[in-house]
Amino acid sequence: MNKRMSTDMFRYYPMSCRKVSHKLRNSAFSWFRCEETAYVPGKRTLLITNSEKGKFRIIAGPEDWDQDYRRRGILWSGATRDLPELPSGSRVLELGCGNGKTVQAMVRRGWEVTAIDFSSRAAALCRQAFPDPLQGNAMVADARWSPFRDAVFDAVFASHVIGHMHAPDRDRVANEVIRLLRTGGMLFFCEFSSGDFRFGKGFETEEATFRRGTGILTHYFSEQEVADLFSGLTPVSVTLHQWPMRVRGCTLLRSEVQGVFTRG
Repeated sequence: MNKRMSTDMFRYYPMSCRKVSHKLRNSAFSWFRCEETAYVPGKRTLLITNSEKGKFRIIAGPEDWDQDYRRRGILWSGATRDLPELPSGSRVLELGCGNGKTVQAMVRRGWEVTAIDFSSRAAALCRQAFPDPLQGNAMVADARWSPFRDAVFDAVFASHVIGHMHAPDRDRVANEVIRLLRTGGMLFFCEFSSGDFRFGKGFETEEATFRRGTGILTHYFSEQEVADLFSGLTPVSVTLHQWPMRVRGCTLLRSEVQGVFTRG
């Protein structure tokens, strides 16, 4: 962790842990730990689900994302547009920061940015987006059980991260967001909707949630589902955003649900 980073936001400190193998119903799976990880002791689990045979299988975990970054390098590129207007010096948290595409735009706004990702390779790449360590840091942490104190952030950004979880974990993240926001703080949410051209592709692990070849989940939201997920916050707007995308000579529809919420 950056030693110059403010520590008043933490309720406990990140720790270094190691990979530990366990057994569950005779099927081996692993818990993964990385340097500077910030998982809550006793709550460190991979995403798992019942298969059609009644056995447990691994769905996704930090190692899946690490392998993707190792294989493909920078996963997310291009300019980040349409960031909201927040005062300079606002304390901002980005959940699932990836390789730092959005963070680069955030630091130019003069915000104090904390970025987390449970992939150590993603967090390492994201750290390079901070030209000045005093502007913030990226750390390995789980959005479901973050290491931060209550009500320490002016804004939380959750873009294409909650959709990689099953319903119980989506609920956990929503509760964490509420806990972390100050009164008057804002949540900026964005995920794919059920109108997206990739909806229905892969193995369906629960309603509207699909696992593709990499093992990574994608859940496709409706507008009402997003409003219900953050019912503990006051909605400012929940809208559908759609645009055409050319893929291999075909025009396909991309579709997202975007939400803005505030804590009263």
